[in-house]
Amino acid sequence: MQLAAQAQDFDPVQRFRLLLPQLKESLQNLMKVAAQNFVQNTSIDSGQKISEVPVQRVDKSLEEFYALCDQLELCLRLAYECLSQSFDSAKHSPTLVPTATKPDAVQAESLPYTQYLSMIKSQISCAKDIHNALLECSNKITGKMPSQGAL
Repeated sequence: MQLAAQAQDFDPVQRFRLLLPQLKESLQNLMKVAAQNFVQNTSIDSGQKISEVPVQRVDKSLEEFYALCDQLELCLRLAYECLSQSFDSAKHSPTLVPTATKPDAVQAESLPYTQYLSMIKSQISCAKDIHNALLECSNKITGKMPSQGAL
């Protein structure tokens, strides 16, 4: 039960859903405070006597509203990054690898561990080749001699 609660805390979509009603409430509060300030300022400008009841400051309400907007933006960015990473993961490793804890969950499209290792080794080799090519290119551009310990 506690693991499910922890998973919800880190789920950006769930966090977004929880923050949205707070944003609505904050916007309502901001509009209410702004209206009260307008009424008070209008009374002062027209020379009418005003009550001594202190009115909330608009800037504090606005700051709270913007803070919630920032949190919502971060949740959406994180959700987008998670989705993008999931697509990239499916693209570069489209088959499943059975885990040792669930050997009965082996499916027809799953990849044996040895093939998975060779695929990962080829991806690492490709990344090293790209790194070396970029390093060599940057050395040529800057006129530096390549170091002996290059990958």
